[in-house]
Amino acid sequence: MTDQTKDILRRAASFCAYQERTQREVRERLKEWEVYGDEAEELIVWLIEQNYLNEERFAKTFAGSKFRVKRWGRHKIRQHLKQRGITGYNLEQAMKEIEPDDYRQTLVDLLEKKKRSLQGESPLVLKQKLVRYAISKGYESEMVWAVLGEE
Repeated sequence: MTDQTKDILRRAASFCAYQERTQREVRERLKEWEVYGDEAEELIVWLIEQNYLNEERFAKTFAGSKFRVKRWGRHKIRQHLKQRGITGYNLEQAMKEIEPDDYRQTLVDLLEKKKRSLQGESPLVLKQKLVRYAISKGYESEMVWAVLGEE
């Protein structure tokens, strides 16, 4: 292994250790460092074997944090994971990080908070704004309507 390869391995490991990454993000970074083809794939395999790179772990962390911190709904989380190249098994594992009871309660809390900020609206306009807001956060329209119907 050349000194240049060792340096790139070290940099790639550091890049992955800083925060969870996808294989797509690592490939893009390797291209920036002018590492292509088989050499790039060998580095990715090494990162996976050394547990620096784990897409299931990335997906679970991403989904859990976007739900807890940004209070995103499942649709938005799923869409952003797909944009990052996460599909199939890893995507489904990520969605399991969101507990159904917590999910519903978060939606209720979001709608209550938004409702307080929209004082003075007519009931129909208020409901339309709440629905649009919740759907833009990635929540399912059926669930939004069901929660609003309970009020």
